[in-house]
Parts: sequence; structure tokens; C-alpha cells
Amino acid sequence: MLDGIVFEKVGIPAASIVTDVFEGTGRAMAVAWGVPNYKFLALPHPIANLTDAQLEQRAREIAPEIVKLLLQGQE
Repeated sequence: MLDGIVFEKVGIPAASIVTDVFEGTGRAMAVAWGVPNYKFLALPHPIANLTDAQLEQRAREIAPEIVKLLLQGQE
């Protein structure tokens, strides 16, 4: 999350991704770093126990949202 915020602050498009249980933490971090409207994506938690095939499926599902976030940038 912090990497994405820092990249965006210097003009490098980034797409931060967290699992849904960390959405609140992500929002708090964005506020703490001065970008309360920072946009990021959330995947269902947990991911640690998923197989490679399941992780690949999740990545395919969220890929369009990643592209959208990168192209629109942080406003």
C-alpha cells in the first residue's frame, strides 16, 4: 500500500491491492500519508491457502480493475 502511495505522489501510476480484511488499514494508511481519497483494490481474504491455479484465477478476475485504476490515476 505504501509503495503505491509513494509512487503516485511522484507521478508513477500504481495499483495497490490488499485483501478485504485490510481495507480499513489501507484507508487509515492513505489518510496518514495525506491522500485520504487514495484508490486501491481489495481481494477476498485469505489468499495464503490458495493454490497457484486459484491465485491465477483471482488475478485474472481483478486484472481489468487494475488496468482501470492505472489508466485513471489518482485524482
